[in-house]
Amino acid sequence: MPMPGGGGAAARRPPGGEAAAAAPAPAPAPAPAREEEQEEEGEEDLRDGGVPFFVNRGGLPVDEPTWERMWRHVARIHPEGERVAQRIRGASDLPKIPIPSVPAFQPSTPIPERLEAVQRYIRELQYNHTGTQFFEIKKSRPLTGLMDLAKEMTKEALPIKCLEAVILGIYLTNNMTTLDRFPISFKTHFSGNYFRHIVLGVNFGGRYGALGISRREELMYKAPVFRTLSELIFDFEEAYRRCWHTLKKVKLGHCVSHDPHSVEQIEWKHSILDLDKLSREDFRKDLERHARDMRLKIGKGTGPPSPTKDRKKDVSSPQRGQASPHRRNSRGDRRPSGEKKPTDSKAMPDLNGYQIRV
Repeated sequence: MPMPGGGGAAARRPPGGEAAAAAPAPAPAPAPAREEEQEEEGEEDLRDGGVPFFVNRGGLPVDEPTWERMWRHVARIHPEGERVAQRIRGASDLPKIPIPSVPAFQPSTPIPERLEAVQRYIRELQYNHTGTQFFEIKKSRPLTGLMDLAKEMTKEALPIKCLEAVILGIYLTNNMTTLDRFPISFKTHFSGNYFRHIVLGVNFGGRYGALGISRREELMYKAPVFRTLSELIFDFEEAYRRCWHTLKKVKLGHCVSHDPHSVEQIEWKHSILDLDKLSREDFRKDLERHARDMRLKIGKGTGPPSPTKDRKKDVSSPQRGQASPHRRNSRGDRRPSGEKKPTDSKAMPDLNGYQIRV
């Protein structure tokens, strides 16, 4: 199927290497369907709709083995094969890629205008088509660690994928305290393969929208104009339908703290909605129930639990009051319908849960 319009390929120069491969990957050949892709954090060879992709786990500058593996992978997935890698690596006059400026705002700048500026910055970084994700995102890391990684993203200004865009979106909106942010993950099916994508949901003044990056323009930014969470999700569903994808699951997290130094973990999957098991009306009701849950948590001043094991055990700690965030797991505070996120804090993060090739 045709390549998306959501961001061109980039040829930036990672530290210690040549310019990154600049060509979009072709549509993958059909592969046997698998209900669950490889999701373990330790898997080096992950899957993006049946096509392998890699994660740079060695940090920056990119080490030589990772660099060479990236180019071998580019040669495998690009229509021109080895020729495109040789042409880029052998060029002596590659154009200098401008470094996008991190948006800065006046106190009087309205939130919708700020969101547009943040989305423009994410878009200017461009979508990473190389098949190698440059920044390793561990979902189990505390928020402060992920914010340090987002700061590094702005410094390096390399192309990014959708999970990196979510972390960057959180970082760039931390000072917008009247804006609620929460992760939204999608699982879709097309041509025998499963695809995953993630965006950062936002709520300002009772209107929902989203920030993110994708190959498809309609699967990233949504201005905060949707009156309900279900309207926003249904808009994404329709966008997937236009790409011939069938939406299978939606995973919704809770609101993310605005404190960049917080040791809380992001709650990625508070509600897991399986569309094969829900009627249309039940799907809508579960989405609105999740929206009410987020409003109630904000009203109570509670948030995700601390990831520190000792603090979880220390229920008598004098630092905790009656509104301890650990009470979120009590029966009265949990939602009565829809699948729930497991409470095992040692569960490995879903590094493959955000991929999408449409």
